[in-house]
Amino acid sequence: METKTIQNKRKLYLIVGVLAMLFSGVLYAWSILKAPFKEVFGWSDSSLALNFTMTMCFFCLGAFAGSLICKKIGPKITLVISGLLVGAGFGLTGLLTADKLWLLYVAYAFLAGSGIGISYNVVVSTVSAWFPDRKGFCSGCLMMGFGLSTLLLGSGIEKLYAMPAFGWNRTFMLLGLVIAVVLIIAGLILRRPDADAVFPVAKVKGTAKKDAVITKDYTTKEMLGSVTFWCAFVCLAFITAVGNSVISFAKDLALSVDATPSLATTLVGVLAVCNGLGRIITGAVYDVIGRRATMLASNVLTIAAAGITLVAVQTNSLVLCIVGLCLTGITYGSCPTISSAFSLSFFGIKYFPVNYSITNFNLIVAAFIAAGSNSLFISTGSYTAPFIMLLALAVVALGLNFTIKNPKVSE
Repeated sequence: METKTIQNKRKLYLIVGVLAMLFSGVLYAWSILKAPFKEVFGWSDSSLALNFTMTMCFFCLGAFAGSLICKKIGPKITLVISGLLVGAGFGLTGLLTADKLWLLYVAYAFLAGSGIGISYNVVVSTVSAWFPDRKGFCSGCLMMGFGLSTLLLGSGIEKLYAMPAFGWNRTFMLLGLVIAVVLIIAGLILRRPDADAVFPVAKVKGTAKKDAVITKDYTTKEMLGSVTFWCAFVCLAFITAVGNSVISFAKDLALSVDATPSLATTLVGVLAVCNGLGRIITGAVYDVIGRRATMLASNVLTIAAAGITLVAVQTNSLVLCIVGLCLTGITYGSCPTISSAFSLSFFGIKYFPVNYSITNFNLIVAAFIAAGSNSLFISTGSYTAPFIMLLALAVVALGLNFTIKNPKVSE
């Protein structure tokens, strides 16, 4: 395949991938999407927090299933399946009534969560295969699309909620239809590169050169036998848990420090902006300074984010809360970019779809920690205890960060 043809194709695929991720990322707008269920049905915070936890679990399981399905039938049919699942999930969510809390878990958490998990893995692995020379950049662009979804779609969702012609019911149905169409179109366009495709040689320099550790393609079994994987897995889980927790109660957190309802909604969007920026900045930085420096910087910023937000809730400071939310968004956004680039750099491209989906299981751990954060808030009536716990986990993650080294099977 000619180099010019490859360049044109991979630009197209990257654009399509970013758009697919943008619409899929609406799953993370939960602090906005959940509003009618609390106001109209009176469902408790713990019930809604459980839905977010279940959504993250099925998201990860869907990503794993997507890697296996895509391997057998290719990205086209796999993305069509994911689109249908998401469409059905959001559509059924629009049919909820006060006595059907169970349907929220089935429709939103299971169907929509699994469907978006499938599309997430397929899009990332398919598009990343076209960028072996710019792994961080590609991951950053894709994750940016996913992270910016809350900002770009969140405000529109609230406006649709308020319109008599739509309301929350039809808004969910419309979201399901639009996301399904986008994912199906992406499936019709995206393709993996041919075996004989020749890509530009990666220009690795500076600290990143020292981190260029890949010497072979590791099978999933070999990856799981590596101490490196488990250190990175737990480290990423703890860092992600800070962002996961804040995302699940971002609007309520802002309201607790006397933000107006409109400002609280805006701050959820600001969190999403920083999430998106964190993803693309991390991708660019990863290619220059390497994995070690990038992960350490992300970890230190996570400690700062949790610490500043803890001070904010103790002093009832809106300004510090805004700073904490911004830092949280940036560090949370860095994690999926690091996970993708880390899996590719350390364990190779051949088994990347499955290896990456396994690495993303750290989101399940983070989701349960987020549920614990919500439980602490409900039991204490304050955000102090949750942020003390999250700060402690971020510090433990920093210790693990220093133990990550070049992968060796059965270390």
